[in-house]
Amino acid sequence: MTIIDLSGAGSTAATPSGAAGTGSPNLRGYLAEPPGPGPFPAVLMIHEAFGLNDISRRQADRLAAAGYLTLAVDLFSNGGMRRCIVSTMRSMASGSGQAFTDLAIAQAWLEKSGRTNGKVGVIGFCMGGGFALLLANKGFDAAAVNYGRLPKNPEDALAGACPVVGNFGNADRSLPGAAAKLEATLENLGIEHDIKEFDGAGHAFMNDAEEGPRLLRPLFRVMGIKPDPDAAAEAWQRIEDHFARYLKG
Repeated sequence: MTIIDLSGAGSTAATPSGAAGTGSPNLRGYLAEPPGPGPFPAVLMIHEAFGLNDISRRQADRLAAAGYLTLAVDLFSNGGMRRCIVSTMRSMASGSGQAFTDLAIAQAWLEKSGRTNGKVGVIGFCMGGGFALLLANKGFDAAAVNYGRLPKNPEDALAGACPVVGNFGNADRSLPGAAAKLEATLENLGIEHDIKEFDGAGHAFMNDAEEGPRLLRPLFRVMGIKPDPDAAAEAWQRIEDHFARYLKG
């Protein structure tokens, strides 16, 4: 597995508005590669609010083991979570900004790598799930959204989206009703989708370990923010089935 420098001089990409934007000066990502020469279906992965940490890298490795050339882009490349989280969340809320330029550059890197079969998916967790929804109509062939926040105007933001698989927990206090609203929106738009809300699962249930500051972990557990291995296993299988259908087929 390799750390990829995505900050090449003059790296630009089209922003959501169509204008050219310049990538972050220190933009990087974690590349998880399947065995063999390829070509492979590719996946752009977007991390949670705690950044591109060991949990995120293991998620990327899991996708690579399933046969996907996976690039987990680091949206906090220029200073870490503390310096970048506010601007990144503002970018997601507005649907524009540096984060979208950086993601477009990472998407272009995969498309130009010469190692793909021409199919590229996008997957996100928590904060990354919100970004994945907003990117679902930006040239991807499939999207996987895991407990991601819905856009302010979902019918406008998701018009023309690629097929979407979504995994949510009904004990997630931060996203009440999100799964049902997303399913209704995709149904109204005529977009292929498979959305599930898991009984008893909370936010971040697909993580294989607790994360965040140790002092806050007891509070997170009370809030239901913790791994749920049984729900996670089914959610991962749903993702692999979805990507196999739209990226490998």
